[in-house]
Amino acid sequence: MTHIVYGVWDGVVHDSRQSADAAQATLPELTDFDEFDAGNPIRAFFGDRGFLVFDETVSLVDALFHYMEKAAEQSCGACTPCRMGTVLVRDALDKMRRGLESPLGFDDIEMLGEQMRQTSLCGLGQTCAVALLDALRNFRNKMEAETADHMPIRAQIGMAYMTAPCIEACPSKVNVPRYIDYIRDGKPENSLGVLLQKYPMAATCGRVCVRYCEQACRRKFVDEAVGIKTLKRYVADQQKGPNALKFTRDMIRKPLDPAMRVAVIGAGPAGISCAYHLLLHGYHVDVFEKSNEAGGMAQIGIPSYRLPKDTLALETDIIVDLGGRFLFGQQLGRDVTIDGLFAQGYKAVFLGLGCQAGTSLGVAGEAEARGGYYSGIDFLLSVHDHVDGIAPLALAGEVVVVGGGNVAMDCVRSAVRLGAEKVHVVYRRTLEDMPADHEEVVAANEEDIAFHTLTNPTRILTQAGRITGVELVRMEQTEPDESGRRKVRPVPGSDFTLPCDTFISAIGQQVEDGALVEDDGVTLDKWRCVATDQTLATSRPGVFAGGDCVTGPSTLIYAMAAGLKAARSIDDWIQRGTVRFFKRSRMRKLIADNRILANDVVEMPVRNAYRVHNPELDPELRKKMFGEVEQTISEQDAYAEAQRCMRCYRIYSVVTKHPIPEGAA
Repeated sequence: MTHIVYGVWDGVVHDSRQSADAAQATLPELTDFDEFDAGNPIRAFFGDRGFLVFDETVSLVDALFHYMEKAAEQSCGACTPCRMGTVLVRDALDKMRRGLESPLGFDDIEMLGEQMRQTSLCGLGQTCAVALLDALRNFRNKMEAETADHMPIRAQIGMAYMTAPCIEACPSKVNVPRYIDYIRDGKPENSLGVLLQKYPMAATCGRVCVRYCEQACRRKFVDEAVGIKTLKRYVADQQKGPNALKFTRDMIRKPLDPAMRVAVIGAGPAGISCAYHLLLHGYHVDVFEKSNEAGGMAQIGIPSYRLPKDTLALETDIIVDLGGRFLFGQQLGRDVTIDGLFAQGYKAVFLGLGCQAGTSLGVAGEAEARGGYYSGIDFLLSVHDHVDGIAPLALAGEVVVVGGGNVAMDCVRSAVRLGAEKVHVVYRRTLEDMPADHEEVVAANEEDIAFHTLTNPTRILTQAGRITGVELVRMEQTEPDESGRRKVRPVPGSDFTLPCDTFISAIGQQVEDGALVEDDGVTLDKWRCVATDQTLATSRPGVFAGGDCVTGPSTLIYAMAAGLKAARSIDDWIQRGTVRFFKRSRMRKLIADNRILANDVVEMPVRNAYRVHNPELDPELRKKMFGEVEQTISEQDAYAEAQRCMRCYRIYSVVTKHPIPEGAA
């Protein structure tokens, strides 16, 4: 266990210098807190819940100076307590640590800190003084001792990091409050720039993201979470027409030698993201895709009523605009191999294969079902081909879809648009347990989908191979298990039959090309996904992987985040032969593993104002077409929604024994 010498955390004072036993009883549990990087001990940690010192020789004055320096640098300037208070405190501590006469004493600094805490208008101003006040009120004698001789205090080493709950929840770590600030300032093009630092598919993400950020938004404790996804879409949709941002090769600052080539296999979100960031690094990138268009599961697995294909195409075309190449109709194992790519001179290979193979239910009668039976992915591919005019598809009678995720919701809503008379969802757990996005469930209800929860299929009925119905059994919840989750079990004697003409199994997907990469020397894990380490490197040197082929079926934002991470690792592999240490990633891991971000809200003066929602087509109209259901909000609504953000920024800093290696800033 990490030994805490003294500090204050969540208002509780710890001081093992006097009574180790008494302090130990209330110590916070810390995981992986001994070293920041290999051989570099963490000497102290400062944050919004207090501070902890692990080395008695740490200077509080110097450490708090660096902490307040970060606060002053990041203050938005909207309110006087934060704008002026952070600067005055920073400058006073700077004078003290340099052995100079300060215009402010510790009493003055404490007064300013209390004013910031009580009267600042955002989370940054209100929380940046917590550690300062805790130190002044509980360990002032140590701070006075450090400055008593008016000699310079030796500068300490470390780093400061600013974040927010929404940032930490986002797989891509997008600076959400910053891009909202730009909307509030009337600069949507700057807001888009914040997004494009992380991924190229902002308009796509603004339509289909599952909104981890909104789940973490502290505004929900006041009324409703900020419409972060809605604002993202607004920003991206402003960049259409003659004023749209154009991507060109001359945007790349340092184009590399033509021999610096990287192959990306798969033009889905992970592959597009990886190629995008590699191109911005100056590499020459070829994207090999087995189909005839880019987008992967975003292209074939998300219906047009949620994601118009022209919107997706505009964003995948960024790869070509930046000088990359799409090589369509190139299937791994048939047209290209990893061995062959290295033989052609590619320096590295990224696998973004996705999960495009459906999963069977394993119930009686499934093997005999031919006519009218689909996996969820195969059905959505047929829907895609229908909308594109490649192969018309029409449904009649009743449709049963088994599953509770977004793929299941996409299937049932598409079936309605294809002419089905009645569409049913069958899900073995409760409606509250459904992993699908809540808005998708609501939309399906509005489109008259019938939900059969706590129900499970036991047999598929066929006649001459053609689906005629499905036998179902009622389920009941059991008592919670050790994890706290309630399982389900069949209710004896509750079997019943539901007639249907089309049956869709939408219970999951799996990696389709796993055996092919295994033949090329890439190890798979026990789930038949590509095995990678923390850097997304596979078992074969120079081969990296990310997205669904590594994690199993996941979300678009996770895939794009993997593409960014892999691009950084590939750059390091090619340029240095090893992957750098990323200090911001390390800080995020400390925060996540130790749950340092408190699940509460800082009280601030805000009026109740419920969120703006995207305008939608009438359910009776949209059931007859594949046109986009949700529309973009107005500039006025975007400004109003941006005003709801409480800027819940937090600052964290560490003091370390040695300099921290420089990776990503």
